[in-house]
Amino acid sequence: MACSRQLAPYFKPSLPFTGPIPGGLRDGFMVIISGTVLPACDRFQIDFQCGSCPYPQDDIIFHFNPRFEEGGYVVCNTFERQNWGREERNYAMPFFKSHPFEIRVLVKCDSFQVAVNGNPFVQYNHRIPFTRGNYISVSGGVDVAIISFQDNVSLGTWCPRAAGILQTYPVPYHTSIFGGLYPSRSLTITGTIPLHADRFHVNLKWGEHVAFHLNPRFSEKTIVRNSQLHQSWGPEERGLPGGMPLLPGQSFTIWILCEAHCFTVSVNGQHQFQYNHRVPNLQQIDRLEVEGDVTLTCVQV
Repeated sequence: MACSRQLAPYFKPSLPFTGPIPGGLRDGFMVIISGTVLPACDRFQIDFQCGSCPYPQDDIIFHFNPRFEEGGYVVCNTFERQNWGREERNYAMPFFKSHPFEIRVLVKCDSFQVAVNGNPFVQYNHRIPFTRGNYISVSGGVDVAIISFQDNVSLGTWCPRAAGILQTYPVPYHTSIFGGLYPSRSLTITGTIPLHADRFHVNLKWGEHVAFHLNPRFSEKTIVRNSQLHQSWGPEERGLPGGMPLLPGQSFTIWILCEAHCFTVSVNGQHQFQYNHRVPNLQQIDRLEVEGDVTLTCVQV
Protein backbone atom coordinates (compact mmCIF):
# COMPACT_ATOMS: atom_id res chain seq x y z
CA MET A 1 0.00 0.00 0.00
CA ALA A 2 1.29 3.47 -0.86
CA CYS A 3 -0.05 6.98 -1.19
CA SER A 4 -0.99 8.69 -4.41
CA ARG A 5 1.57 9.16 -7.18
CA GLN A 6 4.30 11.69 -6.42
CA LEU A 7 5.73 13.90 -9.17
CA ALA A 8 9.20 15.46 -9.37
CA PRO A 9 9.53 18.20 -6.72
CA TYR A 10 11.37 21.52 -6.57
CA PHE A 11 14.04 21.29 -3.88
CA LYS A 12 15.24 24.44 -2.07
CA PRO A 13 14.16 26.92 -4.78
CA SER A 14 15.62 30.43 -4.64
CA LEU A 15 12.94 33.06 -4.06
CA PRO A 16 11.19 34.69 -5.77
CA PHE A 17 10.43 31.45 -7.58
CA THR A 18 8.13 30.67 -10.50
CA GLY A 19 7.94 27.19 -11.99
CA PRO A 20 5.58 25.05 -14.06
CA ILE A 21 3.08 22.74 -12.39
CA PRO A 22 3.50 19.26 -13.93
CA GLY A 23 0.46 18.68 -16.10
CA GLY A 24 -1.34 21.77 -14.78
CA LEU A 25 -4.02 21.92 -12.08
CA ARG A 26 -6.72 19.24 -12.03
CA ASP A 27 -9.25 17.78 -9.63
CA GLY A 28 -7.56 15.69 -6.92
CA PHE A 29 -4.16 17.35 -7.45
CA MET A 30 -2.20 18.44 -4.36
CA VAL A 31 0.71 20.83 -3.88
CA ILE A 32 2.80 20.65 -0.70
CA ILE A 33 5.07 23.57 0.28
CA SER A 34 7.40 23.00 3.24
CA GLY A 35 9.80 25.53 4.70
CA THR A 36 10.48 28.02 7.48
CA VAL A 37 9.21 31.54 8.10
CA LEU A 38 12.22 33.87 8.35
CA PRO A 39 12.64 35.91 11.57
CA ALA A 40 12.18 39.26 9.77
CA CYS A 41 9.24 38.15 7.61
CA ASP A 42 6.53 40.76 7.01
CA ARG A 43 4.58 38.63 4.54
CA PHE A 44 4.91 35.91 1.93
CA GLN A 45 2.71 34.63 -0.87
CA ILE A 46 1.94 31.55 -2.91
CA ASP A 47 0.26 32.09 -6.28
CA PHE A 48 -1.30 29.58 -8.66
CA GLN A 49 -1.02 31.32 -12.03
CA CYS A 50 -2.22 31.06 -15.63
CA GLY A 51 1.28 31.50 -17.05
CA SER A 52 4.60 32.88 -15.88
CA CYS A 53 4.62 36.45 -17.22
CA PRO A 54 5.22 39.04 -14.46
CA TYR A 55 4.37 42.09 -16.60
CA PRO A 56 1.72 42.35 -17.61
CA GLN A 57 0.89 39.96 -14.79
CA ASP A 58 -0.83 36.77 -15.91
CA ASP A 59 -4.07 35.89 -14.15
CA ILE A 60 -3.70 34.41 -10.66
CA ILE A 61 -6.32 31.78 -9.87
CA PHE A 62 -5.44 31.57 -6.18
CA HIS A 63 -3.37 34.06 -4.18
CA PHE A 64 -2.47 32.85 -0.65
CA ASN A 65 -0.81 35.66 1.31
CA PRO A 66 0.04 35.44 5.05
CA ARG A 67 0.78 38.88 6.55
CA PHE A 68 2.28 39.50 9.99
CA GLU A 69 0.95 43.04 10.39
CA GLU A 70 -2.05 43.94 12.59
CA GLY A 71 -1.63 40.82 14.68
CA GLY A 72 -1.38 38.56 11.65
CA TYR A 73 -3.89 37.35 9.06
CA VAL A 74 -4.01 35.52 5.74
CA VAL A 75 -5.39 37.06 2.54
CA CYS A 76 -6.86 34.92 -0.24
CA ASN A 77 -7.77 36.46 -3.58
CA THR A 78 -7.87 36.15 -7.38
CA PHE A 79 -6.17 38.42 -9.94
CA GLU A 80 -8.00 38.57 -13.29
CA ARG A 81 -7.60 40.93 -16.27
CA GLN A 82 -5.11 43.11 -14.37
CA ASN A 83 -7.44 43.59 -11.40
CA TRP A 84 -7.62 42.08 -7.92
CA GLY A 85 -10.94 40.73 -6.74
CA ARG A 86 -12.49 40.92 -3.29
CA GLU A 87 -10.13 39.87 -0.50
CA GLU A 88 -11.03 37.01 1.80
CA ARG A 89 -9.24 37.40 5.14
CA ASN A 90 -8.66 34.76 7.82
CA TYR A 91 -7.45 36.13 11.18
CA ALA A 92 -6.66 32.72 12.68
CA MET A 93 -2.95 33.09 11.81
CA PRO A 94 -1.32 29.62 11.67
CA PHE A 95 2.25 30.80 10.89
CA PHE A 96 4.96 31.95 13.31
CA LYS A 97 8.23 33.70 12.62
CA SER A 98 11.31 31.43 12.80
CA HIS A 99 9.04 28.34 12.80
CA PRO A 100 8.75 25.62 10.14
CA PHE A 101 5.51 25.07 8.24
CA GLU A 102 3.85 22.68 5.84
CA ILE A 103 1.09 23.92 3.52
CA ARG A 104 -1.05 21.40 1.62
CA VAL A 105 -3.25 22.79 -1.16
CA LEU A 106 -5.76 20.30 -2.55
CA VAL A 107 -7.51 21.17 -5.83
CA LYS A 108 -11.18 20.17 -5.90
CA CYS A 109 -13.69 20.78 -8.67
CA ASP A 110 -15.28 23.64 -6.70
CA SER A 111 -12.47 25.01 -4.52
CA PHE A 112 -8.92 25.03 -3.21
CA GLN A 113 -8.68 23.39 0.22
CA VAL A 114 -5.71 24.43 2.34
CA ALA A 115 -4.28 22.65 5.38
CA VAL A 116 -1.44 24.16 7.44
CA ASN A 117 0.72 21.95 9.67
CA GLY A 118 -1.80 19.12 9.45
CA ASN A 119 -4.86 21.21 10.29
CA PRO A 120 -7.61 22.35 7.89
CA PHE A 121 -7.26 26.12 7.44
CA VAL A 122 -9.29 27.59 4.59
CA GLN A 123 -11.48 26.68 1.63
CA TYR A 124 -11.33 29.10 -1.30
CA ASN A 125 -14.01 28.72 -3.97
CA HIS A 126 -12.85 29.03 -7.58
CA ARG A 127 -13.59 32.35 -9.27
CA ILE A 128 -12.05 31.45 -12.64
CA PRO A 129 -11.54 27.95 -14.12
CA PHE A 130 -8.83 26.18 -12.11
CA THR A 131 -7.84 24.11 -15.16
CA ARG A 132 -6.13 27.23 -16.56
CA GLY A 133 -3.54 27.05 -13.77
CA ASN A 134 -0.13 25.84 -14.92
CA TYR A 135 2.47 27.74 -12.83
CA ILE A 136 3.22 28.18 -9.13
CA SER A 137 4.98 31.23 -7.73
CA VAL A 138 6.39 31.71 -4.21
CA SER A 139 7.92 34.90 -2.84
CA GLY A 140 8.46 36.79 0.40
CA GLY A 141 10.06 36.17 3.77
CA VAL A 142 10.31 32.40 3.83
CA ASP A 143 12.94 29.76 3.21
CA VAL A 144 11.36 26.99 1.12
CA ALA A 145 12.76 23.48 1.51
CA ILE A 146 10.57 21.69 -1.02
CA ILE A 147 7.58 22.15 -3.31
CA SER A 148 6.13 18.75 -4.15
CA PHE A 149 3.13 17.48 -6.10
CA GLN A 150 0.77 14.51 -5.85
CA ASP A 151 -1.96 13.19 -8.13
CA ASN A 152 -5.27 11.51 -7.28
CA VAL A 153 -5.27 12.62 -3.65
CA SER A 154 -8.00 11.57 -1.22
CA LEU A 155 -9.32 13.79 1.56
CA GLY A 156 -7.57 11.57 4.10
CA THR A 157 -4.21 12.04 2.39
CA TRP A 158 -4.71 15.81 2.17
CA CYS A 159 -5.59 16.10 5.85
CA PRO A 160 -6.52 13.02 7.91
CA ARG A 161 -8.00 15.23 10.65
CA ALA A 162 -10.42 16.79 8.15
CA ALA A 163 -11.54 13.39 6.97
CA GLY A 164 -11.98 12.14 10.52
CA ILE A 165 -9.53 9.32 9.85
CA LEU A 166 -5.90 8.55 10.43
CA GLN A 167 -4.83 5.74 8.14
CA THR A 168 -1.92 3.73 9.43
CA TYR A 169 0.33 1.22 7.73
CA PRO A 170 1.41 -2.06 9.34
CA VAL A 171 4.91 -1.98 10.81
CA PRO A 172 7.24 -3.66 9.87
CA TYR A 173 6.42 -2.09 6.50
CA HIS A 174 7.92 -3.30 3.22
CA THR A 175 7.26 -2.11 -0.34
CA SER A 176 8.89 -2.26 -3.74
CA ILE A 177 10.54 0.73 -5.42
CA PHE A 178 9.54 0.08 -9.01
CA GLY A 179 12.27 1.11 -11.43
CA GLY A 180 14.83 1.50 -8.65
CA LEU A 181 16.41 4.76 -7.60
CA TYR A 182 18.02 7.41 -9.79
CA PRO A 183 18.97 11.09 -9.46
CA SER A 184 15.90 13.30 -8.84
CA ARG A 185 13.75 10.44 -7.49
CA SER A 186 12.48 10.98 -3.94
CA LEU A 187 10.65 9.13 -1.19
CA THR A 188 8.50 10.61 1.57
CA ILE A 189 7.65 8.92 4.87
CA THR A 190 5.07 10.49 7.18
CA GLY A 191 4.08 9.26 10.62
CA THR A 192 4.00 9.70 14.38
CA ILE A 193 6.55 8.66 16.99
CA PRO A 194 5.10 6.96 20.10
CA LEU A 195 5.82 8.65 23.45
CA HIS A 196 8.03 5.82 24.70
CA ALA A 197 9.82 5.11 21.41
CA ASP A 198 13.41 3.93 21.57
CA ARG A 199 14.32 3.75 17.86
CA PHE A 200 13.12 2.92 14.37
CA HIS A 201 14.84 2.58 11.00
CA VAL A 202 14.29 3.17 7.31
CA ASN A 203 16.24 0.92 4.94
CA LEU A 204 16.74 1.26 1.20
CA LYS A 205 17.74 -2.22 0.01
CA TRP A 206 18.33 -4.68 -2.76
CA GLY A 207 18.53 -8.36 -1.92
CA GLU A 208 20.13 -8.61 1.51
CA HIS A 209 22.17 -5.44 1.04
CA VAL A 210 21.25 -2.14 2.72
CA ALA A 211 22.35 0.78 0.56
CA PHE A 212 21.07 3.37 3.06
CA HIS A 213 20.14 2.77 6.70
CA LEU A 214 18.50 5.74 8.43
CA ASN A 215 18.13 4.98 12.15
CA PRO A 216 16.71 7.56 14.60
CA ARG A 217 17.75 6.66 18.16
CA PHE A 218 15.91 8.69 20.78
CA SER A 219 17.96 7.71 23.83
CA GLU A 220 21.10 8.80 21.94
CA LYS A 221 19.39 11.88 20.41
CA THR A 222 20.78 11.25 16.96
CA ILE A 223 20.04 9.69 13.58
CA VAL A 224 22.57 7.03 12.65
CA ARG A 225 23.31 6.54 8.94
CA ASN A 226 25.11 3.54 7.50
CA SER A 227 25.21 0.84 4.81
CA GLN A 228 25.35 -2.93 5.15
CA LEU A 229 27.08 -4.55 2.19
CA HIS A 230 28.02 -8.23 1.94
CA GLN A 231 26.72 -8.75 5.52
CA SER A 232 29.07 -6.11 6.96
CA TRP A 233 28.19 -2.69 8.35
CA GLY A 234 30.33 0.24 7.30
CA PRO A 235 31.34 3.28 9.38
CA GLU A 236 28.45 5.09 11.06
CA GLU A 237 27.62 8.72 10.38
CA ARG A 238 25.98 10.51 13.33
CA GLY A 239 26.46 14.28 13.06
CA LEU A 240 23.35 16.50 13.28
CA PRO A 241 24.40 20.18 13.09
CA GLY A 242 20.92 21.38 14.06
CA GLY A 243 20.29 18.80 16.79
CA MET A 244 17.82 15.91 16.83
CA PRO A 245 14.79 16.87 14.68
CA LEU A 246 12.60 13.88 15.67
CA LEU A 247 10.91 13.69 19.06
CA PRO A 248 8.69 11.08 20.74
CA GLY A 249 5.04 12.07 20.78
CA GLN A 250 5.29 14.17 17.63
CA SER A 251 4.42 13.68 13.97
CA PHE A 252 7.05 13.93 11.23
CA THR A 253 7.73 13.93 7.52
CA ILE A 254 11.03 12.51 6.27
CA TRP A 255 11.91 13.35 2.67
CA ILE A 256 14.77 11.44 1.01
CA LEU A 257 16.03 12.78 -2.32
CA CYS A 258 18.33 10.61 -4.40
CA GLU A 259 21.00 12.74 -6.07
CA ALA A 260 23.90 11.75 -8.30
CA HIS A 261 26.43 11.40 -5.47
CA CYS A 262 24.35 11.25 -2.31
CA PHE A 263 21.01 11.02 -0.54
CA THR A 264 19.75 14.35 0.77
CA VAL A 265 17.47 14.10 3.81
CA SER A 266 15.00 16.67 5.14
CA VAL A 267 12.81 16.32 8.23
CA ASN A 268 9.66 18.44 8.56
CA GLY A 269 10.82 20.63 5.70
CA GLN A 270 14.28 21.26 7.16
CA HIS A 271 17.47 20.00 5.52
CA GLN A 272 19.36 17.69 7.89
CA PHE A 273 22.26 15.95 6.15
CA GLN A 274 23.65 14.30 3.05
CA TYR A 275 24.77 10.69 2.83
CA ASN A 276 27.24 9.86 0.08
CA HIS A 277 26.38 6.76 -1.93
CA ARG A 278 28.38 3.67 -1.06
CA VAL A 279 27.02 1.61 -3.96
CA PRO A 280 27.63 2.46 -7.64
CA ASN A 281 24.38 1.12 -9.15
CA LEU A 282 21.47 3.12 -7.72
CA GLN A 283 18.86 1.47 -9.94
CA GLN A 284 19.36 -1.88 -8.23
CA ILE A 285 17.95 -0.37 -4.99
CA ASP A 286 14.38 -1.65 -5.25
CA ARG A 287 13.01 -2.11 -1.72
CA LEU A 288 11.96 0.19 1.12
CA GLU A 289 11.45 -1.10 4.64
CA VAL A 290 10.45 0.68 7.85
CA GLU A 291 10.66 -1.09 11.20
CA GLY A 292 10.68 -0.22 14.88
CA ASP A 293 8.87 2.21 17.17
CA VAL A 294 6.85 4.27 14.69
CA THR A 295 3.31 4.71 13.38
CA LEU A 296 3.18 5.26 9.60
CA THR A 297 0.41 7.36 8.03
CA CYS A 298 1.75 7.82 4.49
CA VAL A 299 4.55 6.42 2.33
CA GLN A 300 5.23 7.85 -1.13
CA VAL A 301 7.66 6.03 -3.41
